[in-house]
This record gives sequence, C-alpha cells and structure tokens, in this order.
Amino acid sequence: MGMEIKEILSKKVLTEAKGYLDVGFTHSLNPYSGCAFSCRYCYVREMPIQKFKEIPWGEWLDIKTNAAENYRNEIMKLRRKNKPVNIFMSSVTDPYQPIERKAKITRAILKEMVENPPDFLQIQTRSPLITRDIDLLEKLKKKCEVLVSMTLETDREDIKQLFSPYAPGITLRVKALKDIHDAGVSTQASISPVLPFSPNFPKLLDGIVDHIWIDTLSIGDGSFGKRSERLGMPNLFKEYGLLKWYQTNLHVKVKKYFNKYFSSEMIRVSKKEAFPK
Repeated sequence: MGMEIKEILSKKVLTEAKGYLDVGFTHSLNPYSGCAFSCRYCYVREMPIQKFKEIPWGEWLDIKTNAAENYRNEIMKLRRKNKPVNIFMSSVTDPYQPIERKAKITRAILKEMVENPPDFLQIQTRSPLITRDIDLLEKLKKKCEVLVSMTLETDREDIKQLFSPYAPGITLRVKALKDIHDAGVSTQASISPVLPFSPNFPKLLDGIVDHIWIDTLSIGDGSFGKRSERLGMPNLFKEYGLLKWYQTNLHVKVKKYFNKYFSSEMIRVSKKEAFPK
C-alpha cells in the first residue's frame, strides 16, 4: 500500500468538541490528517474529510508541521478567556502515525503541553510508539490530568489481521500499556470497536489498566451504526462467520463479562461515559 505524504500548514489544531465528544471534552486535537493504519471498520472513512478525497483512506497523510506552534497560540488565547481545556487526541487520526518516528509532531505538541498544559488530556492511540514519550507524559501528569487510552479491539491477532492488518500487533500494544502504567501514568484499554475476543481477554489487562472503555460498531460510529453499515461491516462479519458478534446490545454483554473481572467503577461504555469523571 503506497502512501501520499504531504507537509501542510494548518490554520488551527484545536477543534471544538461536538457530537460524540461533547460529553466533557472541550476540544479534539489531530496532529495529522489521514491515517496509515487504514482499519476496515474506521468510521472516518464515511466522514467529509475522506468523502471528498480522491485518494482512498489509508493511502494519504497530511503532516501538520506547525501543530505545536498552533497549540501554543490557541491555548494561550483560551486561557486568557478562562476557558476549560479538556483535549481528546485524536479523533480522526492516530497521533502516533508511523511517520511520527521521524516527524515528531505529536512529541512537539506534548513538549508545548508541558509548558502550557490543558486541564485534561486523553491520548487515543493504537501505537506502541507512544512509549517513546513516557518522559514527557511523566512531566505532564504533574501539571494536568493525563489518560493514555490504547485501542485494543480484541486480544486475538487473527481477528486483528482481518479487520486492521496494517495496525500494530496486539502483544506490542499490551506491552506498551504496561510500560506506561508502570511509569505511573493513568491507562485505559479502549475496546473500540469490540471485535471477537477470547475468554482470557480480561486477564490480559489485569494490573496494567485503570479503566476499560467499551464501544461497538453499533453505538460508537457517531451515526447509530449507519456508518458501519455503509462500510459493509455486517456483511464482513457474516463472511467471516462472526455475525453473533454484530449485535446492537453487544456492549451490554461485554460489560457484563468484564464485570466478572473488574469493578464497575473501572468500566465505561460509549457514549455518555466517554469522558472520565
């Protein structure tokens, strides 16, 4: 899969939180546009950012080279107005794209945050590359609330390969979660969306997460499952013989199962519980 990569200057990097995120988050922050992980179920494929692109999702990436500078200017402006700043990073990309190893856009933003911290930062990623920035996360957590939320939609590598073959492996993600948790930074396993998993999935997370987030293709695509349907997810589940995992009440069953291993306080469910209280 080829990638068209461009460096761009963005007008702003903080976007007012609306829709799904409007439950406590005030802003989303996307250091990149596009995503190299190209997960087949990704709802962003059905959003305007992709709908008006001629290049398929997963084959283009824009690097916002001035993102850190924009963040500094924008948060200083918000602070002058005494506005709360609760950031979700990121909503329509992954802040730890493979190119981040060289581009270091997200790292530059975190450096700015250490100097000008938000009130709350949730980093949503599926990349073990985040462990590179543990030094900055340790500094930042002394100045604001920080939550690292690692997407673990399943514990089965074979299932991951069917739905997100270009994303980092499950074992590497679990190890990254452990390393971050061991560093004293709050962690969350984001089972989003829930894909078929083994009975041992909860045990894999024991002792390495402070929270568990449950989301599904039916309740978490921002369109009550319609985007997922347009992406052909029901047919895909049927093709793989997994249709029993495509249910509108799947989140209820998954929560009940995880409650056998974790306290109710640790478990959150889309959407109303998205923002950590």
